[in-house]
Amino acid sequence: MRRVTVPASSPPIPALEAVGIRQSFGELTVLHGVSLRVQPGEVVAVTGPSGSGKSTLLHLLGGLDVPDSGEIWWAGERADTLDTQARALRRAGRVGLVFQHHYLLEDLNVLDNVMIPCRLAGQGDPARAHALLARVGLTGREKSMPEVLSGGERQRVAVARALASGPAVVLADEPTGSLDRANATTVAALLVALAREEGAGVLLVTHDERLAGYADRALHLLDGRFTEQEPVYG
Repeated sequence: MRRVTVPASSPPIPALEAVGIRQSFGELTVLHGVSLRVQPGEVVAVTGPSGSGKSTLLHLLGGLDVPDSGEIWWAGERADTLDTQARALRRAGRVGLVFQHHYLLEDLNVLDNVMIPCRLAGQGDPARAHALLARVGLTGREKSMPEVLSGGERQRVAVARALASGPAVVLADEPTGSLDRANATTVAALLVALAREEGAGVLLVTHDERLAGYADRALHLLDGRFTEQEPVYG
């Protein structure tokens, strides 16, 4: 189901939109009707203490699970109503994911790791993968295996992979949490700069105020609610 195309003079279709997201696990309600919107090229941080619902929210926004109620839209197309397989295929082309751990496949080289989303989305552009690796400072490492890379290099590969299919939005869950300060600064700056160059929205989920400082705006999640709730979009 796709929203009606709007005239060029109208505001751009959001890269990511969530309306009234609720999620419970048994009797515990983790998210209480959360709504947010991320525009193309915009960087939004979601901050909050451990247990506030940040990671649950990101998993739902990335289509790794579906909410109990509410709506999730990727670049104007509703995602939460898709079945598991269709959602996974659509995610490969619409959503880039970066986690605290790089999750590289150890039996694939750097280039093949970067191209995984492209191949899942039915694309395949080695030239784009090479260009992204150059932008993250890994020219010449395309054939290297993950085991020979440093932690910072692995996370830079993860950033390139997240952008490989030209997604509408990149979702990053504590993307620098496993890195030292120098590498964290490098990876965060690269992620934000590359996404903005690509016109992709970015949602940063973090408890790190330094990382949140890269965002255009921040939303604070506490006990499953934003402390300053965004409007419910219609």
